[in-house]
Amino acid sequence: MRDIPLVHPGDDLAGLIGAAISRANYTLCDGDVVVVAQKVVSKAEGRLVRLDDVQPSSKALRLAEKTGKDPRMVELILRESTDLIRTAPGVIIVRHRLGLVSANAGIDQSNIDHGKDEHALLLPLDPDQSARLLRDKLTQKTGKRLGVIISDSVNRPWRLGSVGIAIGCAGVTVLDDRRGRLDLFGRELKITLINHADSIATTALLLMGETSEGVPAAVVSGFAADDDEQSASDSIRPMEEDLFL
Repeated sequence: MRDIPLVHPGDDLAGLIGAAISRANYTLCDGDVVVVAQKVVSKAEGRLVRLDDVQPSSKALRLAEKTGKDPRMVELILRESTDLIRTAPGVIIVRHRLGLVSANAGIDQSNIDHGKDEHALLLPLDPDQSARLLRDKLTQKTGKRLGVIISDSVNRPWRLGSVGIAIGCAGVTVLDDRRGRLDLFGRELKITLINHADSIATTALLLMGETSEGVPAAVVSGFAADDDEQSASDSIRPMEEDLFL
């Protein structure tokens, strides 16, 4: 969906998305999943921070000197994180308060209107709740059984290039557990746990892009689920099972 205006704090994001879908002459159907970029959700929820309003702590100043990053950005990263995982020149890997392990706590400065001052955009406070609210509003408008995914792009260990992940979900099967089932030759599956939500997010990312495309939302058909008990947080590996940190 290209015809979505720039989003500002307090905007009715569901209304903007619904209007863009109508202008595209598309009618949402049962089973459609609306994938929305985290950036526009964060903008609508007022998660934009003016860097001149950030006072770096002594810890942030030391880490900024070590990594060569803006001390104000480092302070925001520390505030949004629960654990500092790895650092290197230009790189800070942390465990975000949502449980996500990522660079810079998901804080971004691209594709935002900085105006006269530098700003940074934080992740939504509760992306699963944001997804539920969007899903409920779009369902009220359409009367259809819909799913919503709030997506972000991340880099992965051992692989170059970014992919999409679901940081917020509603009305979508997040994890499809195939353990205990049999393969083509009757062998029991031991570890097969399919992440539908991340796969859908990556599929949508191919359409939405990550630079100047101006496509903050996409519709993927046929994947909304009747079971609404799963959330994006269900896909975060428990710390006691993490062999890489």
